[in-house]
Amino acid sequence: MGTHPRSPEVTHARPTSNSSRPPRTRDTGEEQRPAPDPEARRLNSPLTLTLLMLLVVLCQGPIRGALGAPVMQSWMTVFVAVLVQALPFLVLGVLLSAAIAVFVPPSFFARALPKNPTLAVPVAGVAGVVLPGCECASVPVAGALVRRGVTPAAALAFLLSAPAINPIVLTATAVAFPRNPEMVVARLVASLLVACVMGWLWLRLGRTDLLKTPARHAYEGQGKGAAFWGSVRHDVMHAGGFLVVGAMAAATLKAVVPQTWLRTAAENPVIAVLALAALAVVLSICSEADAFVAASLTQFSLTARLTFLVVGPMIDLKLFAMQTGTFGRAFALRFAPATLALAIVVSVLTGLVML
Repeated sequence: MGTHPRSPEVTHARPTSNSSRPPRTRDTGEEQRPAPDPEARRLNSPLTLTLLMLLVVLCQGPIRGALGAPVMQSWMTVFVAVLVQALPFLVLGVLLSAAIAVFVPPSFFARALPKNPTLAVPVAGVAGVVLPGCECASVPVAGALVRRGVTPAAALAFLLSAPAINPIVLTATAVAFPRNPEMVVARLVASLLVACVMGWLWLRLGRTDLLKTPARHAYEGQGKGAAFWGSVRHDVMHAGGFLVVGAMAAATLKAVVPQTWLRTAAENPVIAVLALAALAVVLSICSEADAFVAASLTQFSLTARLTFLVVGPMIDLKLFAMQTGTFGRAFALRFAPATLALAIVVSVLTGLVML
C-alpha cells in the first residue's frame, strides 16, 4: 500500500530524457547553439572566386567575341580614357583633403572668419579653395564648423564652394577642356555665386530648429596617422566607386545610346541643361573627376556642361544622404532642392555671359 511500484522507473526516466537536451545557460536558461564553423565560413569567399574564374574561363569565347565588337571597343576606349585622366586628380585630391581634415584643426577656420555673419558667408565661400578635396570631405568639415560655433550660413557656403573651386578641381577642369579655358573661370564664378547666395538665403530665411547639431566625426579622437589613413581609405573607396560608375555612364552615352537621341536632346537648350543637371544628380561623380566626364559629352553645349559641373559638387544622391545624416532630414529636404534650382539658374546665366 506504500509507494507506487512504477515510480522508480518514472524517476529514473526523467534524467535520461533531460540528458538528451542541449545544456542550458545559467543566466537565461536558453539552449546553447553550436558555434558556426569558422573553417566553413573561410571557404566561402575562395570557393566563390574559384567558381567565378571557372565561369569566365568556360565563357571566354563569347566574352572575347563581345569585347571584340566595335560598340564594345568604343565603350572600352571612352571608359579607360576617362579613368586614366581622372584617377591622378582623384588620388591627389583625396590625399590633400585627408591631410587638411586631420592635421588642420577646425578651430582655424572659426578664427579666420569675420564675426559679422553677412561678411562671413563670402569669406567662407572663398575659403573653400583651401580644402582640395571632394564633397565627401566638405560635409564633415562643415559639420565640424557648425559644432564649434561657426554661423551655419558660413559653414553651408563653405560646404558648397569647397568641392567646386579648389585648385585640384580647377586644374582638372583646365586639363579636361584645353581648348576652352573659359570653362575654368565660368565654373569658379558660378559655383562661388551659388555658395554665397545660398549662405545669405539661409542667413535670411533659415530656421535653427531645422538644423540639428552634427555628430562628432568618426575619426576625431584617433591618432593622426590612423585618422589620416582611415580618411584616405574611405574617400578612395567611396569616390573611386562613383568615378567608375560615372565613367561607365559616359562610355554608355557615347557608344551605345543612338547619336540621334543625344543630338535631339542637345539641340534643345532647355532639355540639354535639365538633362545634364539630372545626370549630375544621379551619377554622383566626385568633383575631381567630373570634368572629364563632362568633356566627353561633346554633343552638348558648353553651357549645359557647365550646369553639369556646377550642380554635381553641390547636390547629388550621395551628398543628399550625407547632408541628411549630418544636419538632419528636415534640413536636407529644404536645402537640396533650393540648391539644385539656384545652381541651374546661375550656371545658365553664367554660361550665357561667359561661354
